[in-house]
Order: sequence, then C-alpha cells, then structure tokens
Amino acid sequence: MRSADRILIWSRRLAVMTRKELLQLLRDIPLMGFLIYSFTLSVYVTGAGLQTQLRNAGLLVSDADRSASSRELVSRFHLPYFRFDGELAHPDEGFMRLERGESMVVLDIPARFQEALVAGEPVAVQLLVDTTNSPQGLSAASYAARIVGQFGQDAVSVRTGRTGASLTMMPMIVSDHRVWFNQDQNETWFESISHLLRMTTIFAVLLPAAALVREKERGTVEQLLVSPLTPMQIMLPKVLAMTLVILGATAVALFGVMRPVFGVPIRGSVGLLFSLTALFIVATSGIGVFASTVTKNQAQVGMMTLLVVAPILLLSGIFTPMETMPDWVRYLMALSPLRYFIEIETGILLKGIGIETVWSQVLSMTAVGGSLFGLGLWRFRKQFQ
Repeated sequence: MRSADRILIWSRRLAVMTRKELLQLLRDIPLMGFLIYSFTLSVYVTGAGLQTQLRNAGLLVSDADRSASSRELVSRFHLPYFRFDGELAHPDEGFMRLERGESMVVLDIPARFQEALVAGEPVAVQLLVDTTNSPQGLSAASYAARIVGQFGQDAVSVRTGRTGASLTMMPMIVSDHRVWFNQDQNETWFESISHLLRMTTIFAVLLPAAALVREKERGTVEQLLVSPLTPMQIMLPKVLAMTLVILGATAVALFGVMRPVFGVPIRGSVGLLFSLTALFIVATSGIGVFASTVTKNQAQVGMMTLLVVAPILLLSGIFTPMETMPDWVRYLMALSPLRYFIEIETGILLKGIGIETVWSQVLSMTAVGGSLFGLGLWRFRKQFQ
C-alpha cells in the first residue's frame, strides 16, 4: 500500500473517531452542563463578584480632640476605600467592634491634636486594623498611612506659610507612576482571565480522562481492541475532540461574556491566542490520559483530577506571583504547562505581544507538554499489552 493511501486511511479513521467522541460528549448531559456553566455564568460571577482591592472598609473614629483639624483628618477617609461607621463613645468600644468584625479600622485621635499641630509639636494618631483578612487589612493600613502622611504635609505647609506657588520653588522628589496595559486597574479583567485559565486547565485534564474511562465503564474497550485501530488512533481522537470543545467554550467565554460584559481587550492576535490555547490543551491532556489509566470509573477520574489540578492551579502563578514562592515550589512548577501559559494568555490579551516575545514560554510549554503527553501515551499503550 502506498504511503498516500495509508495517510488517507489514517486521516479517515481519525475523523470518524473524532466525530464519535464529539457525539458521545454531547450526549453526556451532566458533563455538558458543567462545561457550559463553567465558561459562561461562572466566568460572569467570578469577574463581577470577586474583589481583592480595598473597598468600603468600615472605619470607626475615637475623637478625643473634636477640633476642626481632627474633623478634617476624618473627612479624608472616604469612599470608595473607607466607609464611615460612626464615632465611638468610649475608646474600649473599638476593640469589641473589631473583635465582632463589625468594622475593619479604628482611628484614635488624641486630645490636644489641633493644639499640637499649631504649635509645631509632634503628635501621633493610633490606627487599629483588623488583619484577619491580611491582604485587605494591610491595604487599609497602607491607605491610612498615606492619608495621614499627606495630612501632616499639608498641616506643615499651612503652618509655615508655604502654600501654592511657594511650594513649587522648594526642592522635592516627585513619584510619577505610569500604569501600563490596564490603565484603569480594572480588577474584573484579571479575575475573568484567571477564571478562564482555571477552567481551561481543569477541562483539559478532565475531558480526555473522562472520555477514556467511559470506554471502560461501558465495556467498549474490548471492541476497540479487536478493531484495526492502534492505541494512538484510539487516544488521539479523544484529545482532538476535547480540544475542539474547549476551544469552542473558550470562544464563548471570551466573545460572549468577557469582551461584551467586562470589556476585556484582545490586543494581540486572535489566531495566535487560539493556536497556543490548543497547544496548551494538548500539552495538559497528557495528565488526563495518564489519570485514565489508573482509574476505573468517572468518579475516580473526578477525584484524581482534583488531586492533580488543585496544586497546579494554586502554585502555577494565577493567585500568587512565582517570585514570592519558595525555590523548591518554583522548580517543581517548571513541570506545569500552566506556568508558561499564564504569561502567554495575559500577554496576548492585555499587552498585545506576539510570538517573538513569548517564544521561550512556548518552547518550554511544548517541551513539558510533550513529555506529559508521551508519558500518557506510553501508559495507555501499556495497559493494552
């Protein structure tokens, strides 16, 4: 048989088996429902509901001075960062309110506050912060420190008469910030993109594994074994079919939710984005193929997926930058395709970068994914021998 004929037969078998896998997946109503929810409503809920920046932190004030200066200082703690929850009748009440979680910050202004400012004497205010939620608490403390610091500078300027044009004659250091790629610091963009990355990773592992285990549950593995199909021709259509499904779900999430609802930009090439997404799905599917060889039913596949995917999602850099992690974690996560795909997807969407910028990440993801896919194929072939 000529090589061209063998390639044609191989391609036809691949197309027929891929169509079969797509039909089987469409008939799996629970899994399809979970897939649709994860790439539509779940993306919207995550983008619209999750907020990590400081918003409406409850502020209680214990003002022992009750002067114009103390009132001005309190007035600078305003929305959207701080929410004024009222004044305290007694300083000890602030501890109880913090313990009950009714407010996050207590500002304690001492007596003779204005008198000390006018006389040029050093004066301090006390800030009590509930850091049970440490990121929010640290943000509240940081914002409060900036507000009090600016208030102190303004008070000194008024006392010395150096206001307006006279301040421009004094030497000073100006911190000029430039925000790139997300100028409005829109948190919704980051949260929705992060959720899309999480769902793509989960289904890239879950769907191929579920498709392979489904053959075991229904007893059709024996039928495939007596057919003229090779292990590669059995496994590859499942990966291809699930890759097409996840790419379609990604398009729905991107063009149906993230872009029209949240305004997430697509500054780079759409073709490059979906090509590298397909590469990532195939690279990650090796984990699912391997998991299918050590499980017997779809319940076990779900548990195995949770066991494997959870550390990958938590430690690959979606939630916490890799630079803040211990060295051994960073070395271990070098084996995760998601570590490289995070930079690729966020770079294409928000920065508009091209292949010339992310080629090293693409090569690393290809090498890691090829190893995982090869391991899964080896284990899949071995169980048929």
